[in-house]
Amino acid sequence: MTETMMRIPSSTYRFQLTSEFDLDVAAEQLPYLERLGVGWVYLSPILQAAPGSTHGYDVVDPSKVDDERGGREALERFSAKARELGLGVLVDIVPNHMGVDTPRDNPWWWDVLAHGRDAAHAESFDIDWEAGDGKLLIPTVGDDDMPRERGDAIANVTVDREAGVLRYHSTEYPLAEGSAPEGASVREVLDNQHYQLIHWRQGDSRLNYRRFFTITSLAGIRVEDDEVFEEAHAEILDWMRHRLVDGLRIDHPDGLRDPGGYLRHLADRTRGAYVLVEKILEGDESLPADWRTAGTTGYDALGQIDRVLVDADSEEFLDELAGVDGTPVDWEQLIHEAKRAVADVSLNAEIRRIARELRSTGLEDDLIEDSVAEIAAHFSVYRSYLPTGSNHLADAADAAKEQRPDLAASIARILPFLEAPEAEAALRLQQTTGMIMAKAVEDRSFYRYARLTSLNEVGGDPNVFSITPERFHELQTARARDWPDAMTTLSTHDTKRGEDTRARITALSEVAEFWAESVAELQNVAPIDDNAFAQLTWQAIIGAWPASRERLNAYLEKAAREADLHTSWTNPNETFEEQLSSAVDAVFDNPVASNIVQNVVAETQAAGWSNSLTAKVVQLTMPGVPDVYQGTELWTRTLVDPDNRQSVDYSSRTAALDAILHGAVPEIDDSGAAKLLVTAACLRLRRSRPELFTEYEGITANGPAAEHALAFSRGGAITIGTRLPIGLEQGGGWIGTTIPLPEGEWIDQLTAAVYTGGKDVPLAAILQQYPVALLAKS
Repeated sequence: MTETMMRIPSSTYRFQLTSEFDLDVAAEQLPYLERLGVGWVYLSPILQAAPGSTHGYDVVDPSKVDDERGGREALERFSAKARELGLGVLVDIVPNHMGVDTPRDNPWWWDVLAHGRDAAHAESFDIDWEAGDGKLLIPTVGDDDMPRERGDAIANVTVDREAGVLRYHSTEYPLAEGSAPEGASVREVLDNQHYQLIHWRQGDSRLNYRRFFTITSLAGIRVEDDEVFEEAHAEILDWMRHRLVDGLRIDHPDGLRDPGGYLRHLADRTRGAYVLVEKILEGDESLPADWRTAGTTGYDALGQIDRVLVDADSEEFLDELAGVDGTPVDWEQLIHEAKRAVADVSLNAEIRRIARELRSTGLEDDLIEDSVAEIAAHFSVYRSYLPTGSNHLADAADAAKEQRPDLAASIARILPFLEAPEAEAALRLQQTTGMIMAKAVEDRSFYRYARLTSLNEVGGDPNVFSITPERFHELQTARARDWPDAMTTLSTHDTKRGEDTRARITALSEVAEFWAESVAELQNVAPIDDNAFAQLTWQAIIGAWPASRERLNAYLEKAAREADLHTSWTNPNETFEEQLSSAVDAVFDNPVASNIVQNVVAETQAAGWSNSLTAKVVQLTMPGVPDVYQGTELWTRTLVDPDNRQSVDYSSRTAALDAILHGAVPEIDDSGAAKLLVTAACLRLRRSRPELFTEYEGITANGPAAEHALAFSRGGAITIGTRLPIGLEQGGGWIGTTIPLPEGEWIDQLTAAVYTGGKDVPLAAILQQYPVALLAKS
């Protein structure tokens, strides 16, 4: 839970740093953030990453600030300027893994390759040496370079004795001492190393080091070891000691062996600094209460906000529309099949490693791997933290036995070992189930299930179609009570669609029949053979419009390959991908398709704007610390990365903010200035008058349009938003609908209108100019 003495930001603003947008360039935008009302600046990873890294999550040297992002001196300049402006600094750190794609750049990895099990950093990585017969297996060899006959050398490998390296194409690997005597063949030199280069496809089944998800170029590190922790965090802890940084965001804690222990250690070493965890919660799951963290990075809040804006009445219709021949897709079956496929193929090496741990206890059972995979495929959450979450393991085992009676006896035999908190197999299973869940659900099933794709978002369950305002209030009451300092968000560098893209797609739930007719017409012009993927395609185009041909093609290629049904990254299907390209071309080149898209956008544009503004005002004022992802103070109809990591035009935002702060009252139009007004009003009020945001109570409107109001009080501030705006307009608007205001004088921070409380006030008056309001008690 939250430390009582830690500094808590009023809000954060996320910067994605790159070599072009480095710390010095970012520092130039700090005065804009201060005027916007931001409390702390939130930086993407800044430790030394692989050359050319656009995201920073592939750290290769944790002992220094990334040169391409400006280095330590730039961080010091950035922090000093932030301090001058009264801004705190929050930094994203990556304790789970390191980048190893180019070994020369990672001194830890290079050491292990050069010296094997005797390396100083041999214990820094999670390596199963026995599984590689004493060698570290590197899945890098291409199809054309594999040996044709036993005893042949890998093609395109050269030995440079003078430099002390072995090269495969341009990638260098160290030569073990004495491993390349004069006259030795390339094959002999290869055999003498502490590593073995294997075919890239063998990584999924033979890999003998822990990785991040399915990415073999990101190797897991063992921060549960005190020495590894200290070396991996020395630079980070120095930032904290010198007050260059105030708080930390922890990437992927579920990959760690003991997340709770890691957070305790980190809290002790940082004196209880503000720390957030990028943790995905499923359904009613809560963070372990004993974790030393302020809470999550906000995906749970995102999912709740999105769902309270969806028209529940369209669920059955959209289910059938996105199904097969009118039969809805079974979400639970879909994700089970996807998880099982990931366990059997993409992450089979991890399943096999758990099986090896089980067999090392003396178990002899040919069904162990099958049983472990089936249990993992039935996990309803990302992982357990034994003994916490043991019920999830028990439920998964029961479901696995029901699904596969032939495995019941085997599951019963291995379960005691998987239930024991200190057992090696149990510890490793907990690190693996989250990998399987993420890959199968976020990176696969989200692209196969398409009834309303604004709900296919990280941390959300697409099977939960909508929630009522009453349920929303219950959830926020719990958030205010249990995790008041957790982050809330609407967009991140990892969201599948930006908040404004989702807001417009959500509006389709209010015009479901019109949408069905439009998709049928689009399919006649540019057919896509898979009905679900056709839905996903056309929804993406509508949500992101206007978008360039290049952006849409890039998105659909990634989406289709992630779905892994008709095409994939490893086996591209040109025929299916040409269908998708043709659909995009039709939107630009075929007048019929173009008109259909324009008509749907026209039908949903105003509702999308309303949904966006409501989502924004709710997220920025609900319990928690609100984050604004870079650029999203204006409309940003982005799609999945890298589309959502593009550079931001801060000159236009600065000019628009200047106008607003000098009294301009923007219209709701394509400029997005109305969203900037909402963002600035919320952030500035939260920073200047935090005493107004200490409670939470849902407010119920009265009258014929009461269901269209989403309102709550934070004590001295009242938020009002609009739900289902198309239905509201069709029903006659806010006429006859009122909202009770408590005693006192209330000033709308968007329009400066003043309302007297102690009575019901017409919503038609409060929401005359904007579909949202933020009332502050004077």
